Amino acid sequence: MIQGTTSDAGKSTLVAGLCRVLYRRGIRVAPFKPQNMALNSAVTEDGGEIGRAQAVQAMACGLAPHTDMNPVLLKPCSDTGAQIIIQGKVFGNMGAVEYHAYKPRAMAAVLESHARLAAQYECVVVEGAGSPAEINLRERDIANMGFAEAIDCPVILVADIDRGGVFAHLVGTLALLSESERARVQGFVINRFRGDLSLLQSGLDWLEQHTGKPVLGVLPYLHGLHLEAEDGFFGQVEHAQSDGARLRVVVPRLPHISNHTDFDPLRLHPQVAFSYVGAGELIPPADLIILSGSKNVRADLDWLRAQGWEDVLRTHLRYGGKVMGVCGGFQMLGNVLRDPLGLEGPAGDSAGFGWLDMETVLEPVKKLARVEGVLSWNNAAVTGYEIHMGVSRGPALSCPVVNIDARSDGAVSLDDRVLGTYLHGVFDHPAACDALLAWAGLTKPATPDYRALREAHLDRLADAMEAHLDFDKLAQWLPDL
Repeated sequence: MIQGTTSDAGKSTLVAGLCRVLYRRGIRVAPFKPQNMALNSAVTEDGGEIGRAQAVQAMACGLAPHTDMNPVLLKPCSDTGAQIIIQGKVFGNMGAVEYHAYKPRAMAAVLESHARLAAQYECVVVEGAGSPAEINLRERDIANMGFAEAIDCPVILVADIDRGGVFAHLVGTLALLSESERARVQGFVINRFRGDLSLLQSGLDWLEQHTGKPVLGVLPYLHGLHLEAEDGFFGQVEHAQSDGARLRVVVPRLPHISNHTDFDPLRLHPQVAFSYVGAGELIPPADLIILSGSKNVRADLDWLRAQGWEDVLRTHLRYGGKVMGVCGGFQMLGNVLRDPLGLEGPAGDSAGFGWLDMETVLEPVKKLARVEGVLSWNNAAVTGYEIHMGVSRGPALSCPVVNIDARSDGAVSLDDRVLGTYLHGVFDHPAACDALLAWAGLTKPATPDYRALREAHLDRLADAMEAHLDFDKLAQWLPDL
């Protein structure tokens, strides 16, 4: 099990890299995260929902994502409440105190899913959540040491040196663990190191002498490495400058933004100048503005209006710009959004922007589907997935974006300036991305193969781990290599 001294210490990265190393060596390996709190998610082959990081780790193993890889997913809808997903299906919404009381039942699902994976694979690489030293959450813990002790697995502790304080993080974390938990930690990995390793060596020697535990590796800072984010925007809030030849794409950074990995193919696209715009920030000129998915669409609609986006969008359209909505952003483009059961917040209705003649009602059954289809106007191949509780109805849907066997998805306005879709991942396929960027005004788009790029970055990560981790020491906990 890989645990971290902090969030974003490198747990997801280390698990993905180890999975790819073992997969390349012919080991049947699978990833596992007992409990994840994230708004970036993926639809699995068995029709459920898991954290996006575990889906990427599954790809590193050469596997299709499965709900057993992340049996508990928490999707925050406020500062104190979240939607609880157990083994891929929505269980309900809970406040933090209510969920803490529910954890023993969640642990049963965690252990059940892990047991199934352990029976199928030679090795399961487990990722913790946050830090194991959150002493206020130790009771009923299912995400870190509580799980490790329940299944009796060794733990490697990873810390990020790039932010400073790495020795304090490691020693302080150990100090806050119980005696049995400290004994379970087999060693350390230091992540994102820049510079001459000889200057760090005295610190490594001290750490080993002080703790009695080995440093299993020091991973370098891999500039430009791209792995789809588990949740946060660490290193992703960029404001790209256009040289005039690139399409300017702007995405409001909604307070409850979900599945922002949808835009990774655009962020990495050589013909796109991409910008996220947060609260209070200057909104730059754009050719295309995209409204993203949201875990609380009505609240994010209020935020957009408070930030002045409605006037910006109307002016943008009046002067020839294009607007696109994905999932919750698609719902915002309609006439009204209704939440009669209070599924995402207080029950009620909110006026949409009114550019697509439709209304959306949030219903308790979540739509989860992996999708293959073609764009309605040129038959370009589209792949993606649906994760939404809203059902949209109205005349706008008679002009769809995607044809999927016997049904269709999305809508395009009659003036061809506004487009919306429920499909996440719609930019992943080069043909679909080319067509959508051409619709937005890009001349001769040539989209790189995003999936090939993702594979190349996983291999680059694995190469670094092969070079910088001590696999002779790690071998005692891994299948025969």
